[in-house]
Amino acid sequence: QVQLVESGGGSVQAGGSLRLSCAASGSTYSTKCMAWFRQAPGKEREGVAVSYTGVIWEAYADSVRGRFTISQDNTNNTLYLQMNSLKPEDTAMYYCAADRSAFRSCALRTTFSYWGPGTQVTVSS
Repeated sequence: QVQLVESGGGSVQAGGSLRLSCAASGSTYSTKCMAWFRQAPGKEREGVAVSYTGVIWEAYADSVRGRFTISQDNTNNTLYLQMNSLKPEDTAMYYCAADRSAFRSCALRTTFSYWGPGTQVTVSS
């Protein structure tokens, strides 16, 4: 089992920045496919960014590419999402996700097995 807990959400004005953190515990050695998702009220959940532990590779949704950066700190089992140039349309609940998928199967379309409770991000215009 893997437990995920997000933090770092909050309210910010358009153009501002936030950094989300996701602390992972439990059998983290087996869950190397790590991602951030978001869901706004009345909308479907959207994959934002994905990375694979130990591999220099990330993938992003078109809506955030160039503004958001996903990274991992393997020394403390933490996943980050640096969000810059925030827009009101980035307002959503943000979730951390993890899965045992092999690197070749790791993508935003992966069906992730483990999820955190989420952290709210609100961007005002």
